[in-house]
Amino acid sequence: MKTINKLILAMAVLGASAVAQANDSTFASLTYGQTSDKVKKSSLLNTNLQNPNADGIINKEGTWGVRLGQQNKEGRYYATYDNVSGSHNGLKLRQENLLGSYDMFVPVTASTKLFGGGSLGVARLSQESSGYSRDTNTGYAIGAQVGVLQQVAQNVSVELGYRYLRSNASTEVNEHSGSKLGSLQLNSSAQTYLSANYAF
Repeated sequence: MKTINKLILAMAVLGASAVAQANDSTFASLTYGQTSDKVKKSSLLNTNLQNPNADGIINKEGTWGVRLGQQNKEGRYYATYDNVSGSHNGLKLRQENLLGSYDMFVPVTASTKLFGGGSLGVARLSQESSGYSRDTNTGYAIGAQVGVLQQVAQNVSVELGYRYLRSNASTEVNEHSGSKLGSLQLNSSAQTYLSANYAF
């Protein structure tokens, strides 16, 4: 918990220093990428469902997201919402992330920048498998992202990025009768994405 509190404080300080810049501009983004998750199964689930491949449920699945934030020459801070779902061997999971992030820019050319930063927020994991009761739980999400940002017009840029998150969001698999068959916990997720950004 102390580590999380320190990260929240660090992101708040970085965000506050970005706000202080006089040349900030607002930007909005639409993102699309592929997400793969590492999911921990309970021993009860392994017994009842014959050791299903939980890592295969969300594996290179298409992920849509939206972002809104502020940026300047030194960096940017922004909020992101994204959504991904997948199914495998009769199990279906949906992951939703709501994140606050800060990136620092490293110029390469006049129109190209590298970026890297951290993200902190929440992840919601929903079990939506056919034949079982729906269950949803929210946990923390913390991670980092890197990538390259290319300016293509005065107010338009595109980027290629990679983000890695750790989480503790979990969900249960229950029969409609209420009998618990086991649980699934999201340990980590990795996403490669493309983004189109518009500054205004």
